[in-house]
Amino acid sequence: MAEATEQKPAKQSRVGKRPIPVPKGVTVNISGSKVDVQGPKGKLSTDMPAGILIKKDGDNILVDASKLGGDAARLQGLSRALLNNMVVGTTVGYEKTLELVGTGYRCEVKGKVINLTLGFSHPANFDLPAQVTATVPPESKGTRLILTSPDKAAVGQVAASIRAMRPPEPYGGKGVRYSGEQIRRKAGKAGKGAK
Repeated sequence: MAEATEQKPAKQSRVGKRPIPVPKGVTVNISGSKVDVQGPKGKLSTDMPAGILIKKDGDNILVDASKLGGDAARLQGLSRALLNNMVVGTTVGYEKTLELVGTGYRCEVKGKVINLTLGFSHPANFDLPAQVTATVPPESKGTRLILTSPDKAAVGQVAASIRAMRPPEPYGGKGVRYSGEQIRRKAGKAGKGAK
């Protein structure tokens, strides 16, 4: 005799069920699956995955999964993380710092274009996307590049793309690296030992 199967409640994500506090000066508009967040640092919008419910509860935003199954919890956690990144980005912003290590390695910012000298026979140029700004501190003499944006994914992608132009090499350590990044060093070829 087959037993009646009970409907299990949707599995909750540990990250996804935490409320997101909305600071003063930040407005969040929810229309279906689209969420717009506007704050002092800019405006961001994104479409949430299907099956995710977002609602306001006073000064907090709650993310819930409406469908059953293992994917519901994963998508709930993802949506909560994306939404939290948008709130933090429009309030405080995100920053990545790159260091140029090598003889003659320099960079300068002209409008929305970064001009890089990375030891190639030609100068390398990088066009910045709309929401990312770049500055070179004067005291660094062109060896440090600070990228800022309200969009965490955009600033991370720009930093990774610039680093990929000349990744740090393990022998001399020359190249473009993240600030504070530890480079695994290798010993070079040893000279001929005395016989």
